[in-house]
Amino acid sequence: MATMRISIARHGANPLRPASGNGNFTYFRPGVAQPSKWHQHRSLSTSTSTSPSPAGPPIKSPVIFSGIQPTGVPHLGNYLGALREWVKLQDSAEEGTKLLFSIVDLHALTVPQDAKQLRTWRREAFATLLAVGLDPKRSTIFYQSSVPAHTELMWILSTVASMGYLSRMTQWKSKLQLPEDASLEDSEARAQLRLGLFSYPVLQAADILIHRATHVPVGEDQRQHLEFSRYTANSFNHLYGDIFPTPEALISPAKRVMSLKEPNNKMSKSHADPKSRILLTDSANEIKKKVKVALTDSEPKISYDPTNRPGVSNLIEILSHFEGVTCQEIASEYETASLRSLKEHVGSRIADSLAGIRERYLGIMDDKSGYLDSVAREGGEVAQASADLTMRKVKKAMGLA
Repeated sequence: MATMRISIARHGANPLRPASGNGNFTYFRPGVAQPSKWHQHRSLSTSTSTSPSPAGPPIKSPVIFSGIQPTGVPHLGNYLGALREWVKLQDSAEEGTKLLFSIVDLHALTVPQDAKQLRTWRREAFATLLAVGLDPKRSTIFYQSSVPAHTELMWILSTVASMGYLSRMTQWKSKLQLPEDASLEDSEARAQLRLGLFSYPVLQAADILIHRATHVPVGEDQRQHLEFSRYTANSFNHLYGDIFPTPEALISPAKRVMSLKEPNNKMSKSHADPKSRILLTDSANEIKKKVKVALTDSEPKISYDPTNRPGVSNLIEILSHFEGVTCQEIASEYETASLRSLKEHVGSRIADSLAGIRERYLGIMDDKSGYLDSVAREGGEVAQASADLTMRKVKKAMGLA
């Protein structure tokens, strides 16, 4: 795979955002596994210039932060949409770029958790980050809960965060299965809503800002949360001085991977049918069986039509991620082929691509030397040192030190 470069501008327009217009993040063309704009901007520049950015303090070097919840072994959608992109960022980042990737286990507490299950899921998620290719010698990998400053900063940011802004966020509404226009005026919403779920975006902002992150790789569905973090950083800076950079989004080029059983919905571990998703630790045989029974349709020819043929289109999109060609090219190649042959190829391609991850994951989980725990401990120490530096600046600016 050719090295891809993201050029990050510090003094002016972000190349991943439009140069003019309403300021929305760049949207990538559907069906293209690696859009050209992503190729053009995949290098993290580490210029020694320290001129001020448009908002926030001077930025000497990029700091990249992202996190994933501990729900056990991630699925294919998590990998293509986030984890694989993290590894690409790590492997292409220039010297001086600071990379932090976290198992955000405190976020998991917005719903009740079984303690034993959560311990297992945390380890499984951490082992997966190592298995997909994150290198502890290059990236800081840690559990969110091992760095108390995340929650300390959350409280401080809560003093500047807007209740009105939080009430308009979609996170708590979707979790409670409420309509998008639900508000705090609704008695049903008030009865179900807990403070932790409502203030989830404040903790997410603290995760990013505690390390003074300049860039956050996110999926398209997380743009709203990143905008809240930017808003909160600017609100704090306005009151107390330039402490936090205004973080920019690195939008993943990967189109959402949909459920194999309900292709109009995103692939999820919450779906009752385990055949709806492919886990990164599934065996080759399990993967092929799941793809074989994936919901498609009865039309004889292969075509790419997400609206009218979501099942077939989902398989084509998955294949495009691995083969680096457009969905239209795949559809043309398989136009006269049978659905069975397409499924066989997709299943084999996924299985071959994930085989190494599965092998490394099993080796890490079977390791008796304490490797996983030592990486987590060392990562936590590095992350804590990063967070302490920020908290010293924050406390001094606020008169707490």
